[in-house]
Amino acid sequence: MTGRYYEEFAVGETIEHAKRRTISEADNQRFCDMTMNQQPLHLDADFAAETQFGERLVNGLYTMSLAVGVSIPETTDGTIVANLSYDGVEHPNPVYHGDTIRARSTVVDKRETSDGERGVVTMRVEAFKIVDGDDDVLVCEFERTVLSEKRPEGDEVSDGSTD
Repeated sequence: MTGRYYEEFAVGETIEHAKRRTISEADNQRFCDMTMNQQPLHLDADFAAETQFGERLVNGLYTMSLAVGVSIPETTDGTIVANLSYDGVEHPNPVYHGDTIRARSTVVDKRETSDGERGVVTMRVEAFKIVDGDDDVLVCEFERTVLSEKRPEGDEVSDGSTD
């Protein structure tokens, strides 16, 4: 288990996620097929060529899902009770086949549940496409709120702190 318990999140902390993924045409096709989204902008090269983008776009929900997926090892792997919400989703720039995506999460809020047995953590997740020799381009951002396990009594925090 690599995820963090509630106590290990710090408001204001930014976590750069190590995993990255280059999105293939097959990834986009499978996602659209599984979700029954047959939007021609994602699937029809001739249709997409006539749009302002000039080529097919990766499904925005796939981009968002990928950002969540690559964030899990350093945030909630094995320590989450539930995802509670995804809010304020924005896609400021397009993603194309062949783009490589990375993500980072910033903890924006945390609080204990009313019974004090768990914690609610809200993170601002940002996904970027990697651009060689330039600043990476923001392609998706949203807030992810999770219900997190608290550290079991008697377990020590891995960084040596007691909080």
